Order: sequence, then C-alpha cells, then structure tokens
Amino acid sequence: MMQGVVKSTFPVLFGYIPLGIAFGMLFQDLGYPWYLATLMAFFVYAGTAQFMIVGLLAAGVGLTEIAISTFLINSRHIFYGLSMLNSYGDWGLKKIYLAFGLTDETYSLVTTIDLKDDSAKERQFFIITALNHSYWVISCTIGAVIGGSFSINTQGMEFTLTALFVVLVIEQWKQIRKPLPFVIAAFSSMVALYLFSDQMLLGSIALSVTLLIITNFLENRHE
Repeated sequence: MMQGVVKSTFPVLFGYIPLGIAFGMLFQDLGYPWYLATLMAFFVYAGTAQFMIVGLLAAGVGLTEIAISTFLINSRHIFYGLSMLNSYGDWGLKKIYLAFGLTDETYSLVTTIDLKDDSAKERQFFIITALNHSYWVISCTIGAVIGGSFSINTQGMEFTLTALFVVLVIEQWKQIRKPLPFVIAAFSSMVALYLFSDQMLLGSIALSVTLLIITNFLENRHE
C-alpha cells in the first residue's frame, strides 16, 4: 500500500523538478546565497508565490509589500483547509504540518484517498505531504546550485506547472468520474477571467466553491 502512495506522488515529482530548478536558477540571478532558495522553498513552499517574489525582489519592492502579495496569492489555501477539516483527525503536530503542506498538488492527491482507518489515513497523508515538500525543496536547491555555476536560458520552463495541473486533473477525473465539478470549475474560470482578470484565481475559486455549495444543497434537498 505504501508503495502505491509513493507512486501517486510521481506526477508531482516530475512537475516539481523542472519548475523548482527554474525557480532556483532565477533566484540565484538576484545574487543571493544559494541556501536562501532552499530556506524559501522549505518555509514559503509556494511555487507561484515564490516566482512572484523573485520578480518583486528584482524590482526592489519592500518586504511588507512582498508579504502582503504572498498572502493574497496563497489565500486560496484557506478553502483547501476548510474542506479538509473533517478529513484531518486529532493528530497533534502532524496536523499542523499537514495544514502547512496543503499545496494545490498535495490537496489534489490527498482528496483521492478514502480510508476508514484513521491511523492509515494519517500515515498516508503525512507521507504524501512530506514527499511533495521534499521534492520541492531539493529541486529548488539544485536549481540554485546550478544557477551559481552555469548560465542557462530558462524561458518557457514555467509551463511545467500548467502541465502538472493537467495531470492532476486527469487523476481527479479517474477517481471521481462526475462531470459536474469539472464543468463548474471551467465555467467559474471563464467568468473570473472576464470579470476579475487581475485576481482570476481567487475569483474562480470563490465562484466554484459557491456553486458547489449551492448544487450540494439542492441535491440534499431533493433526497
């Protein structure tokens, strides 16, 4: 069973490797010591936000503005945490770490686990979260070390994040087999892109959650 859990993280691994390396190289271009990329990967642990931070640092933006921008981008994780309240048990420090490590990719994987045994669920959740976290930290570190030694054109490497999410959507479909959530997600994304282009991600998540709550309420009402 554990082998299957580890194998389930491979799409994240293969997505994180080029993306993390690209981040490490871009971060190294700023002239900071390589180990700061490792520390950021470990404590911030947010791919989109970290790429944004590189751009803001390059533009000379202050730390307060960077902190606020990072919070706004990662505020979507609040929705993830709320949806996992019933799945996470009274697991002490592990629960705190699992909440910290609940990235987009990790959330996509742990939501496919359906176990009645609470101890088995705790172990699998922790393994998935820890592995994904380690993949990101190691990849960013490798990129920072390479960036300090070689000059490589990283243009286009950020597309690996899009490719990774496509794989995760396929895995979700294989597990759920219900078109409604995917239709809602696509509809919400188009509406948010049109109405909230600057905050498309937050707008699409908020609209998706609202529509899912409404549809769930209507389904329960008719039962």
